[in-house]
Amino acid sequence: MPILTSRPSDTYSPLYFLAALGAGGLTVTFFMWLMFWIPHPGQPVPVFEDIAAAFTTGSVLIQAMIALALVGIAGFAALNIKSLVWNLRRFAEWRRSEAYTKFAATNAQSQVMALPLALAMTVNVLFILGMVFVPGLWAVVEVLFPLAMIAFLAIGVLAFRLYGGFLGRVLTEGGFNCAANNNFGQILPAFAFAMVGVGLAAPAALSTVPAISGLGIVLSTFFLITATLIAVVAMILGIRSMMENGANPETAPTLMIIVPLITVLGILGLRQSHGLHEHFGSAAMAGETLTLLAQYLSVQVLFLLFGALILIRQGYAQRFLFGAENSPGSYALVCPGVGFAVMIHFFVNRGLVDAGLVTQFGPVFWAVTAVALVAQAAMIWLVLHLNRRHFGAAKAAAPVPAE
Repeated sequence: MPILTSRPSDTYSPLYFLAALGAGGLTVTFFMWLMFWIPHPGQPVPVFEDIAAAFTTGSVLIQAMIALALVGIAGFAALNIKSLVWNLRRFAEWRRSEAYTKFAATNAQSQVMALPLALAMTVNVLFILGMVFVPGLWAVVEVLFPLAMIAFLAIGVLAFRLYGGFLGRVLTEGGFNCAANNNFGQILPAFAFAMVGVGLAAPAALSTVPAISGLGIVLSTFFLITATLIAVVAMILGIRSMMENGANPETAPTLMIIVPLITVLGILGLRQSHGLHEHFGSAAMAGETLTLLAQYLSVQVLFLLFGALILIRQGYAQRFLFGAENSPGSYALVCPGVGFAVMIHFFVNRGLVDAGLVTQFGPVFWAVTAVALVAQAAMIWLVLHLNRRHFGAAKAAAPVPAE
C-alpha cells in the first residue's frame, strides 16, 4: 500500500502569509483594468454604478473585459481571504509551539511582519470588493474612511509591536547573524509598514473632507518614512552580507522585494499628491508625474534584472518551483510580478497618457500595457502552481520493503 507524505504547508512558516498577499495583489491587478479602462466621472475610482453603465453601453469587447475583471477580482479576493484565515489559525497554533521559540531566536523572527502585511492587503481587497460589487457605496464612503483609517492604524500598531519585539531582542541581547543575512528578507518589515501607509493614503486622495484628507496625508507620511528608513538600512546590511557570503539560494526571491515596495510607496505618493491638489492647492504637473513614475519603473527594472541574475545562476526554479525542494519563500516571487504589472498601468495611464505622449487605447498604449498583462498572467500561473505544490493533496509514495 502506498503511504501519504506530508504537504509542504504542514510545516508552518509565517511566510505563508505571502500566499494571501499574492492573491490580494492579483485582485488589485484586475481592478487596474476597471480603474483605467472605463470612465468613472465624479470620483477618482470606478464604483458599481460606473461599471454597470460601462457594461450596459459598451461593446462586446468591453463587456467581456468587465466580466473577466469581475471574475478575477471575486476569485482572487476569495482566495486572499481564505488564505488569510488559514494562516491566522495556523499562526496562532504555531506561536504556542517549541518551533516558534526556536524561530524567535533567529534572524527569521522578522518574518512575522508578513502577518500585518497580509492584513493590510486584505483591508484594501475588501475596499475594492465594496467599490465594485456594492451599489450606492460611494454615497456613504465618507463614513467608511474614518473606519478604514482606524483599521489601518490598528494594523500599524500590531506591526510596531511585532517589529519592536524583534528589534528589542537583537539590539539588547544581540545574536543577529550577519552572515545569515545574505538576502533582502529584512526589508519585509518595510513592505508591511508601506502597505499600512498606502491604505492610510486612500482617504487622503478620495475624501472630500479636507480634515480627513489632511489626516490621511500626515499619517501615511509617517509610515512612508518608517518604511523608507528600514528598507535603506536593511538593504545595506543585506548587500554587505551577500558580497561576503553570497546570496542564500532559498531566500533569493527576496532580492526583488524592492519592486513591490516601490509600487506601494509610489501609489502612496500619488494618492498624497492628489489629495494635496484637491484640498491644499498643490498640483503636480503631468511632466513631473511622468518623470517620477519613470524613475520608479527604472528602479524596478534594475532590481528585477538583479534578482533574475541571481535566481538563474543558482537554479532556483529547477530546485524550488519544479524540483523536489519546496520553500514558502517562493511566494515572494509573486509580489515583484504583481508590483511591476501595477506600476506599468500607472506609468502608461498617469504618466504617458496624461503627459500627452501616448494616445489612450492606441497601438503604443496597448504595446506597453501588454507587458503588464503578461506579468499578470505569469503571476496568476505562479500562484496557482505554488498553491498546488504547497497546499495540494499529499503525494503517495511506495513503502520501503522490509529487509
